[in-house]
This record gives sequence, structure tokens and C-alpha cells, in this order.
Amino acid sequence: MRAFLSAAMLLVTPLAPAPVAEVVAATETPPLYDDEAGGFANGDDPAIWVHPSRPAKSVVITTAKEGGLYAYSLSGAQLQHLPAQPPPGPGHEPGRLNNVDLVHGFRLSTGAKVDLAVASDRGRDQLRVFAIDPAAAAAGRPPLTDVTDPAVPFVFNGSQEEVDEARTAYGLAVSGTRVVVSRRHQTRLGLLQLAAAPGGKVTYRNVRTLDLPAAFPLPDGTTWTPCGEPGELPQVEGMVVDGARGVLYAAQEDVGIWRLRADLTGRPALMDKVKEYGRQDTYDPETEECLPGQDRGYGGDHLSADAEGLTIYEDGRRDGYLLASSQGDDTFAAYDRADNTHIGQFRVTSGPRADGAEVSDGAMVTSAALGSAFPEGLLVVHDGADTPADGDREVTNFKFVDWRQVASQISSHG
Repeated sequence: MRAFLSAAMLLVTPLAPAPVAEVVAATETPPLYDDEAGGFANGDDPAIWVHPSRPAKSVVITTAKEGGLYAYSLSGAQLQHLPAQPPPGPGHEPGRLNNVDLVHGFRLSTGAKVDLAVASDRGRDQLRVFAIDPAAAAAGRPPLTDVTDPAVPFVFNGSQEEVDEARTAYGLAVSGTRVVVSRRHQTRLGLLQLAAAPGGKVTYRNVRTLDLPAAFPLPDGTTWTPCGEPGELPQVEGMVVDGARGVLYAAQEDVGIWRLRADLTGRPALMDKVKEYGRQDTYDPETEECLPGQDRGYGGDHLSADAEGLTIYEDGRRDGYLLASSQGDDTFAAYDRADNTHIGQFRVTSGPRADGAEVSDGAMVTSAALGSAFPEGLLVVHDGADTPADGDREVTNFKFVDWRQVASQISSHG
């Protein structure tokens, strides 16, 4: 009887979760401080620009909200800082650069072809566009020049008064010369077309929009609405486009990862859910936080809210991995690029040259060989709690991880 009970217990006992692999960063960028002394620099999202002829001179470009845009060498040394735009007038919001991505081979009105860094300005509801100079990057000089047309339109709003309400351009992903932008505190995605403007400047026009769901039917017949402040809907920030497949992945922070066409047509499909999916939390106006409700078991297994930064490691044209920041448990989920099967989980932990990465927002990876330091590619992730701490100052930066570490952990734990 005792043996029978033991066998039955084995049948119903849930399997232990797979161990989370650990990688350490090769280096990191200097700390950014989100206070007046630090220029209100709050790191968020990176992009890796690969130098076309001298890959060891490639540049990591990052956003820092009101602190603007930063450029770093592969050693983590700062090459350039470009401040965000000032408020357009008294009482209006200043610029806050939120997410950044890259456009390759864009032809300016002058006839020159350049690579561009494109950033969402959530403070002013615009895109900011920067030309990248390979010669300057190779010489270790500041490589970025702002080429934004002064007359660029708002992305989502019709007036400055609406912009000041903060429902503005937020997440961003590039698809050729088109840019997908999400709207802060809303479920809306917008598709923009970049265009050359006079004088070597760059502008854009709106193509179409798409609204993701804000409420979700559950298996028990009820409808779930993710918790948030009154009037705010479950927003998207992290996004990436798989250009070879014409697919956009969009991380709706409290919901999960959507897979949809990059041109925002067709029907989106929820590829994976956060663990908290279906848990009816309750907003507490006194603390301005959501109090956890009962977990009814409708969530996924790999993402702890918020689902954040998305990036694709391209192994050839169609193979590789989709990586997603699971911000709630300081890990990253890896999925097979071809069929979106979950491969494994890893976190960036403290090592001899850098601390780990916590509450990570943005991430970007490249499979390009970037010299002897990163011969099989580089993963750059945001660290939302850089250490050592400096009193109660909010400190962020970015970690550079040799892809070989990630690849070995995925293969051994997958």
C-alpha cells in the first residue's frame, strides 16, 4: 500500500522547474543617474551598430530618457552624449528618448546613403533620427549627427496639449525604412514610413495603426482586464521585427508576446503569456500599485511581468533565437526563431568586470563577429539597478555579454 501511494504521488507531483542558466558580462557602461546632478539620465534601450569594414569599431547606442542618447565603444567607454530636446515652450514636456533601433542604407535628399539610429521621443511624441558616421566611429570620435527634420509631426497626437497628457510614442522597432511605434498607456501600434526631407534631414508619415486587445476572455467564461491606473490600458514597449519573415514581435507588458505581420495587417496571435496572465489584481489608489489577486493558473511558464525587451539573434537568414526580457524575475527567455518553441532561460549575474542585470528593459543582440572580444556576436542588456549603489540615487547602465556564453548555456540547458 505504501509503495502504491508513493507511485501515485510521483504521478501527480509537478516537475521541478528547469534551472536558470547564468552568464556574466564582459564589460559595462558607466553609470547613469536619474537626478538633477546626473542630467536625469535613465537608461532604457540599446542598439548595436556594426561597422561595415572595421567591426571591432562598432558602436552601442542607448537611450536615457530625459538624459538623451549615448554612444559607447565595445569596451563600454562613452564616445558621445546627445541631450534630449528641450520643452517646446513653457509648461510643456521635455524630450525623453525611450527606445532606439537602426536603419541601414537610407538615402538622404543630398544623395548620400547613411545608416540611421531612430529613437522614440516619448516626451514630445516624435521620432528623433541620427546619422551614423563610420569614419568617426573608426577614429573613436562622436559618430552621431541629429538629422531630424524640424517639422516632423506628432506620432499619435494632434496637439501639444494632448502630447502633455503622456499618451505618446513609446516602444519602437525598425522594418526596412518603416518604423513600428507603440503608444504609451494604450494598446495602439502605429506604422510610420521614413522619408528624406530637404537639407539632408529625415521625416516620416503615418501609414496605419492597429489596436491590440485590452481585455481577454478566460477559459472559465470570465473576461480579464490587466490591472493598471485608471484610464491606462496594457501598453506595449519591447518590439522587434524579423525581417526575413516579415514578422513583428510585440511585448505587451502585463499580457505576453504577440506575433503579427510587420506591416500591421492580419490578425495578431499571442505567442506566449506572462505568468500573471488572468490574475485579477486590484489597483490601490493610496499606494498607486496593483495588489495581487488569486492566481487561477491561466498564465504562461517563462515570462514574469513585465514582458519587456525583445531581440533576435540571426543564425543565417532564418535560424536563430528570439530573446525576451522577463523583467519580473530578472531573467531572459530564449525561443527558437523558426517555431517560437521555448529553448531556455538565463540571467546576467555578477562577475569580475561587471555586476548583474536586474529589472531589465531593453536588449539587443547581433550575430556579427565584432573582433576578438566578441567573435560570435554580442548581447547588450539594460540594467535597471546598477551597483554599487550611490545612496538613494537611481542608477542604471548597460551590460555587454559575449554571445558565446549565452549560446553555451542555451545548448546545455535547452
